[in-house]
Amino acid sequence: MAQDLHAEAAVAAEHFGDRLAAAVERKRSQLVVGLDPRPELLPVELRGDAHLGREQAAEACARFCRGLVDAVAPYVVAVKPQLAFFEALGADGLRAFEDVCAYARAADLLVLADGKRGDVGSTARAYASAYLERAQDRPPLADALTVNPYLGHDAIEPFLAACRRGGGGIFCVLKTSNSGGSAIQDLALSDGRPLWHEVARLVREWAEELVGERGLASVGAVVGATHPRAVGEARRLLPQSILLLPGVGAQGATPADVARAFASGPASALVTVSRSIIYAFKADGAEWRSAAGAEAARLRRDVWAVAGW
Repeated sequence: MAQDLHAEAAVAAEHFGDRLAAAVERKRSQLVVGLDPRPELLPVELRGDAHLGREQAAEACARFCRGLVDAVAPYVVAVKPQLAFFEALGADGLRAFEDVCAYARAADLLVLADGKRGDVGSTARAYASAYLERAQDRPPLADALTVNPYLGHDAIEPFLAACRRGGGGIFCVLKTSNSGGSAIQDLALSDGRPLWHEVARLVREWAEELVGERGLASVGAVVGATHPRAVGEARRLLPQSILLLPGVGAQGATPADVARAFASGPASALVTVSRSIIYAFKADGAEWRSAAGAEAARLRRDVWAVAGW
């Protein structure tokens, strides 16, 4: 048992970018599956008593996510559990979140917690501790966490410090896939640049201090695949950052829309897909695990092909 804990500590301390690059090379995949469990959308066999209360719903969601991990593990490098769907189920949901994270780690997948956390001072430190720091005899809950950089450096520094200490990573929300994001992110500065370009400059400064042996930084950025031009601009502005690219699939983007994101190497971008994989069974009527695995396998091939590596 002591040897297992020592091995976990060593893995957690290794630089996030290096761990990701090794996983991408090993699996020839840049695909991440988002875990967005909604009790009302679960397969019939899992719903059971989910309508009776939070405890039952949380257990059903955990079973769903564990089944998805089993189905997609051969084709993806990471899972991205969306915290909101677990938090909606209260304490039972958070226990399910921890269970799913541990299960994904046991399947040799990286865990990217999608919480878009961001606050100042002690609050940011608490968020960083909750998701990116070791706690007693367990490794960090996640390998990386999505954060909101629009509050400025003091809100991000605790996360950077956690990355330095524990080898974790962060993905700064930069240019989002939702249509309303442009009302703020595209605001023109006095020199004509959009606001998100200035935030990208800050992200680049933070990233330069946390570059691993593979040339990738622990500080990445979230850029919506629904904005292909922005994907290319982000790659130019952030040459060492890993780009996390949501929007392929249900939101309308295709793998071809993100091809330019991989100019810095095969592991320099990750395509995250949620609904079109985890709820694939609703489209073709296949068994839910088989449907998820088949869609993940297809997208893995498509993304690898456009990446050009």
